Amino acid sequence: MVLMMIQHHHHRQHQQTSTTLPPHPVPLSTPAHRSPATPSNTQSQPPLSLAPLSSSSHRLPPQPPPALDHAITPIAHHSAGPAPTLARVRLSDISPYDGAPGGPYVRAVEALSGSLMRHNAAVIELGSEETPLMRCGLEAARLYFRSRSQNGVVKGGRGVYMYRAGRPVEDWDSSPPCMTEIFRCMGKAARSALCALARHLRLRSDVFNQLLDDTPLPAGEVSSSVLVATYSHSSLQNGKGAIGGGKPAANGEVEKGLLTLISSDSPVLQVCDPNGRWYLADCGSAPGDLLLITGKTLSHTTAGLHPAASYRAAPDFSLGTNSGGRTSLAFRLMPQGNAILDCSPIAAAGHVIPQSYVPISVSQFMDDLSAEEDVVCNQPNNTYVARNDMNKEPSLRSVLSDPLS
Repeated sequence: MVLMMIQHHHHRQHQQTSTTLPPHPVPLSTPAHRSPATPSNTQSQPPLSLAPLSSSSHRLPPQPPPALDHAITPIAHHSAGPAPTLARVRLSDISPYDGAPGGPYVRAVEALSGSLMRHNAAVIELGSEETPLMRCGLEAARLYFRSRSQNGVVKGGRGVYMYRAGRPVEDWDSSPPCMTEIFRCMGKAARSALCALARHLRLRSDVFNQLLDDTPLPAGEVSSSVLVATYSHSSLQNGKGAIGGGKPAANGEVEKGLLTLISSDSPVLQVCDPNGRWYLADCGSAPGDLLLITGKTLSHTTAGLHPAASYRAAPDFSLGTNSGGRTSLAFRLMPQGNAILDCSPIAAAGHVIPQSYVPISVSQFMDDLSAEEDVVCNQPNNTYVARNDMNKEPSLRSVLSDPLS
């Protein structure tokens, strides 16, 4: 009897033990269950192939974050990352002043030049007095073009108005309001930026002033610099004609002048960085932000130390809530036609000057650039000009030489 009870007791222990054994092999079977869902490069990254893979691989489509970024910022190279963070400097920090340079000025000059070197663009922040003026100017230009579009004056969903200081205006109703004030505001910012770039090159901050118009203009003279107000319907961007006033090129547009400052009410402007990557440069910009890009005149004057930036309107970019179109104000800081582009100050500062940068008059330099543009625009593969022949805009050279433009 006792023997039977002992055998029964051992039999119950064996059953309890058998019921507790299955939980132990579960971890051993788990990797075998996960291995089909593990990527092929799991062996090189064992710590990253643990628990998160089985849950994320069933919920997420392939690479959703890049798809979202490309929907907002169309760029040529799909493998590129998000838009870079451009340097933002206050206008008050780079404005010339008497006395020893302070910390804010030195840091702003370094940040401005560094951003142009790395990204071919930078942002200048206006002060509390200038920002409302820019907001008013954008809204006034927008209403101006929309009213003229309703009256049939502006056709094709695109309008361009070019303002030059000193030009007599016979009918003030035929121009957007605030152009004089906007011209002065953006001109001050452009000259301050030019002085900051000169200082960074170990030059006198006013070394480029000999190329510019006198301030204020002498009586009877018309400014070389131009303020361009542009309105574009969202469906007419097509990657070209970003800010108006120049001929489109095969790989975007390049400014002829020294500097260009751009303010817009919708982010759509792409800039090409030194590595050939296009990115959305004016994303997150406010009316008080001026996007700064450099032109070919500055590139020649600095012996290529500040190369000209290429830009374009983002292809197939949706304006989102601002479906009524895009309005922009672009100030082009231009040299006088009788000035001479000379790199001798750059050489005196210790920089190496390539032999191709010889002294040349501004008028001859502009003629050469216009000839290059004509060759590019007449190439058979440049279908944009032929397709948009009816909406072709005047070149910047023709604008500068025409006293009535």
